[in-house]
Amino acid sequence: MLADCDVIGFIPTKDAAQARAFYQETLGLRLLSNDMFAVVMESKGTMIRIVQVKDYTAFPFTILGWKVENIEDEVQTLIGRGISFHRYNWLQQSESGIWTAPGGAKVAWFHDPDGNVLSLSQHA
Repeated sequence: MLADCDVIGFIPTKDAAQARAFYQETLGLRLLSNDMFAVVMESKGTMIRIVQVKDYTAFPFTILGWKVENIEDEVQTLIGRGISFHRYNWLQQSESGIWTAPGGAKVAWFHDPDGNVLSLSQHA
């Protein structure tokens, strides 16, 4: 069944070249292919297809996230690469933008060049 199959993620973009630069150079994902249909990246064995779309509005919620071992280190690395972490008025977040959930998980959110919400999370 599907529980035993690999997952493929899909991310919309209005500018494939800009998205490729962001995901490959800023986030460090590995490029698998780039053609007229999609920029295909890989993150620890998961394929992510960044698909060119003519027009769309980014959703206000997370569409893709990474589970990390040390969120503080990852956040600082990405800040060093020019990423700003999003702050939500209704959450208490650290100075760098990390929120600690009641159960102990930590989450930080940021945007790609198209405004898609991405996240890092560290689970207890």
